[in-house]
Amino acid sequence: MVDGNEIREQFLRFFEGKAHLRMPSASLVPSGDPTLLLTSAGMVPFKPYFLGEVSPPAPRMASSQKSFRTTDIENVGDHKHLTFFEMLGNFSIGDYFKTEAIDFAWEFVTQWMKLDPERFWVTVYLDDEEAYQMWKQRIGVPEDRIYRYGKSDNWWGPAGIEGPCGPCSELHYDFGESRGCSPTASPSAIMEWELLKLDEDNQKVTTEGTENRNNGDTGEQPGCHPNCDHCERFVELWNLVFIQFQRFPDGHLESLPAKHVDTGMGLERVCRVLQDVDSNYSTDLFTPILGRISEVTGQEDSGDEVSVAFRVIADHLRSLGFAIADGAFPSNEGRGYVLRRMLRRATRYGRILNMHEPFIFKLVPVL
Repeated sequence: MVDGNEIREQFLRFFEGKAHLRMPSASLVPSGDPTLLLTSAGMVPFKPYFLGEVSPPAPRMASSQKSFRTTDIENVGDHKHLTFFEMLGNFSIGDYFKTEAIDFAWEFVTQWMKLDPERFWVTVYLDDEEAYQMWKQRIGVPEDRIYRYGKSDNWWGPAGIEGPCGPCSELHYDFGESRGCSPTASPSAIMEWELLKLDEDNQKVTTEGTENRNNGDTGEQPGCHPNCDHCERFVELWNLVFIQFQRFPDGHLESLPAKHVDTGMGLERVCRVLQDVDSNYSTDLFTPILGRISEVTGQEDSGDEVSVAFRVIADHLRSLGFAIADGAFPSNEGRGYVLRRMLRRATRYGRILNMHEPFIFKLVPVL
């Protein structure tokens, strides 16, 4: 079985072969960026290059970046959501753009990782006809496996309240219809549903000086699809972001002087696919930690809420361990409060495992 260390190395070596400079992971405590509490994405260390504030060491770079993100914290414990993860990424600073980014991604997943091309479904931003045609004509992905989505799914950034951003295109891996929640919706049905959501979002009324959203009903999703959150059929594997704009604090966008590429592929998700296991938590990146939780608590991972507790504690241990190692510390404000909240949350899930005394520190050696 290929392990996480090998997969990380394969990715970086592949992009070194494409003239990318291998970059080290930056700290989880952002340097000189007051818009972020913690490094939340692989592109964060590269923001000054995208904005033209600093000259990059090379126009092409690749990294495996430690990332800490709490936007999905309530979903941690399912098969895919994490607060700490490693983001494999390749970056172009004013060099190549959509064509090469798509070519590189497809070559890596189908030739280097040797994954079945039929397992991949593609998503693009609603009006990104250029990316759509590249996937269809250049790569040969069938039309019935290319879906269009709006900003909530296929627009990335910025990391923080301002910064570089742009439309994105994603590769989703299909674990099979048996893992789905309903019959598959067609790309046209999903696009119509997305447009209905967009129309609802744009319809606003003003009442006594207060702006309110129109409460129109877009209805239930028309079927299973790549961005479905109701089942475990699809997992987003790789996000290719086409950085074209700078977002300002007031929300307006301005075109950047050059176009860039920022991609992100979660190491944990790649491990899940290549190791052919049922969740991120069944990979070699987690199983030693889960085993140690069982030893320390005297509990077996028996399913249901116990499984969720095991997973949440393992995830939060990783977040806390790496953040503290990088100089953050639990406190009552700012990034320290994020860590304090996470420590309290892990402790609360420990109660499910009958742990009423400090125990998380006992897991650090295996981490």
